[in-house]
Amino acid sequence: MRLIFLSACLVLLAGASAARAQECDRNDDSQQMMNICAGEDYQAADDRLNTAYQDLINSDDADDKRLLQAAQRAWIAFRDAECTHSTAASSGGSIHAMEVSQCLTRLTNDRIRQLAAAANCQEGDASCASPGDEGDVQ
Repeated sequence: MRLIFLSACLVLLAGASAARAQECDRNDDSQQMMNICAGEDYQAADDRLNTAYQDLINSDDADDKRLLQAAQRAWIAFRDAECTHSTAASSGGSIHAMEVSQCLTRLTNDRIRQLAAAANCQEGDASCASPGDEGDVQ
């Protein structure tokens, strides 16, 4: 019984690593490839976000660092919940993974812009509290 379980686990692991090894080919318009490319786009955005966050947090004092960490944790929870909500209609469909990745990428790129704007703020500049006027709700 253990041998069968171990064999099944090895087969699953081999399949998972083979699927992860596939790289984005933007000339392949199959849904599977679009899902892979969207996932890679999100991973690249997440890497840029981590760099922007680290740059900003390394320049903050202890109090600002604590506040930024709390804000980032809350933002991640928001991002994930927002993408779960906005892609719920495609749940279970082959396009769902791509839609989730695209949502994560879009919101992550927005956050990168916010962090970059915060990094360029001068102390006492109230306009830095809300970078950019685009998308203001009235």
